[in-house]
Amino acid sequence: MSQTQTETLSPEQQRTLASVAALMIPASAEFGVPGADDPTILADMLKSLGRDGLPVREALARLDTLAAGRFAEAAKARQEEAAAAFRAEGGAPLAALSRLILQCYYRDDRVMLSLNMEARPPFPKGHVVEQGDWSLLDPVRKRPKMWRDAP
Repeated sequence: MSQTQTETLSPEQQRTLASVAALMIPASAEFGVPGADDPTILADMLKSLGRDGLPVREALARLDTLAAGRFAEAAKARQEEAAAAFRAEGGAPLAALSRLILQCYYRDDRVMLSLNMEARPPFPKGHVVEQGDWSLLDPVRKRPKMWRDAP
């Protein structure tokens, strides 16, 4: 399979991706944000598949199987049942699909502005991170060394 084939989705897979994205993050008029199935966000997802192309396609195929047909064509109740069953299964394809949808949704300018964040990359200006409870890291600090020193 060529590089191009691993990074693209068929039209049917794109419809399934749009359907599951809309189910995962629907549009909100109250907050003035698009759903994850917005064409701009979907285009970003298709450009961002990269190394997750194969597991995302596996996830979309699994959703079709769980929907007993085409996920995108199923009734909303059937889509919700299939998505819940897939979430209960877990695994790498689910993680890849979730990561793709979430990363592309939360880097959309409209979503960032709705969260009162500047629509910009985090660097070079950075973002202010509130100080938290550093004692939460104590269990990690108490772990034995898990690496070997470089020569």
